[in-house]
Amino acid sequence: MYAEIYLRLEPLGLELVAQSTRRAGHDVRLLDLQIFTHHDFAYTLAEWQPDAIGLSVNYLANVPEVVDLAKAARRQLPECFIFTGGHSGSFVAHEILQHAEGAIDCVVRGEGEEITPLLLAAAADDRVSVANLPGVVSLNGEGPPPRLMARLDSVQPARDLARKRRKYFIGVLDPCASIELTRGCPWDCSFCSAWTFYGRTYRKVNPEAAVEDLASIREPGVFIVDDVAFINAEDGFAIGRELERRGICKRYYLETRSDVLLRNKEVFAYWNRLGLAYMFLGLEALDEEGLKAHRKRVTLTKNWEALECARSLGITTAVNIIADPSWTEEHFRVVREWALSVPEIVHLTVNTPYPGTESWMTESRKLRTHDYRLFDVQHAVLPTALPLDRFYEELVRTQLVLNKKHLRWAALRDTFFLAAKYLAQGQTNFVRMLWKFGQVYNAKRQLADHNRPVKYEISPPPHSALVTLNPDTLYVHQVRANRA
Repeated sequence: MYAEIYLRLEPLGLELVAQSTRRAGHDVRLLDLQIFTHHDFAYTLAEWQPDAIGLSVNYLANVPEVVDLAKAARRQLPECFIFTGGHSGSFVAHEILQHAEGAIDCVVRGEGEEITPLLLAAAADDRVSVANLPGVVSLNGEGPPPRLMARLDSVQPARDLARKRRKYFIGVLDPCASIELTRGCPWDCSFCSAWTFYGRTYRKVNPEAAVEDLASIREPGVFIVDDVAFINAEDGFAIGRELERRGICKRYYLETRSDVLLRNKEVFAYWNRLGLAYMFLGLEALDEEGLKAHRKRVTLTKNWEALECARSLGITTAVNIIADPSWTEEHFRVVREWALSVPEIVHLTVNTPYPGTESWMTESRKLRTHDYRLFDVQHAVLPTALPLDRFYEELVRTQLVLNKKHLRWAALRDTFFLAAKYLAQGQTNFVRMLWKFGQVYNAKRQLADHNRPVKYEISPPPHSALVTLNPDTLYVHQVRANRA
């Protein structure tokens, strides 16, 4: 739901895998189904007749769509080698294969750049043998754990394969490309699967390679997709100096943590001069108890200091608060009052345990739904203290209040001129965003989503009465990493 309004991001992971596959000598095409339709997918298969199809399962809510696409592709091209990969797919590989009922040959867990060319080479000789490859799971078996790339900058994204690039945006950065400067996260928040996917490692792109990639980007806006930007200030300065030397001017949006912002204020101030205009801070909670429950490893005082720091730098900041299903009307009221008292853009997401997160294993409340499509941080998949319809009414009411906060007369005046500018340039993403809020965030729609027929169900987590949990058992990449 969030992606229906606020953003549509360039498929950077697919572009990286596409480039590594193309370098191995394959003819590669990329079809982004954020933009294109299922009809376009079927037409491409009929016209191109590929030998292999790779489908990305980056978001858990897309599992049913991907499985159905694989089944349709299998009917259309019975001899084609079909595989999936992606972040969320890495945590539910066996379930995807079961749902696919033979339509999917294998699932690739972990990073895909290095393994995909090897997978295609093995599949060309003996499809059964792919089960021996690192990170590959098939109905015939499972290979050793996936391997991390030796060097992140060994592959540049195949941006030329992403058609209709003007469709990518985030907020007012329209159009907007994406870039990765680092990969992984050394923290261990209980609700997040970034650290469990990468084995709590943190790796960096060489500054020269990062700037070379930035120089190839034609869009005026760039979203830095790092889980936590500028953990190491010296790396941020190194990239910034090279950008300055080459005269590269963009507007940037990034995500970071409050403690990182406070520790490295100088690098954020420097990037603000280079074009850093927007920042996302995941506050997650408005009280110490909530921060402790999410294991943010930051205090409430530090969060408030970080907001003041961002304001002093003149960076427009968006923050996220996690709404727990246990919330009452009073919890929502407190969030509304606080959000109206601060200048930041405030978003609400719903506490959602995902496969791959620690909370998936330790959450003691039983899931109220097993429908993959509802695992999108905008639906309540855990039992709610309020009746479900009342929970959604309070959630949507709060989101509506927060949205309207930025559409007062002064903001409307600025928005009007900004919208007119984008329309004059042929860009409609931002304008559509303004008008779609009421259609997407709708309590009746969200409640009705629970009553849709369910074709594929996620398996419930194991019994969660666990006293302790070894985090290593959650890792996709089994690597011992430095701790934050």
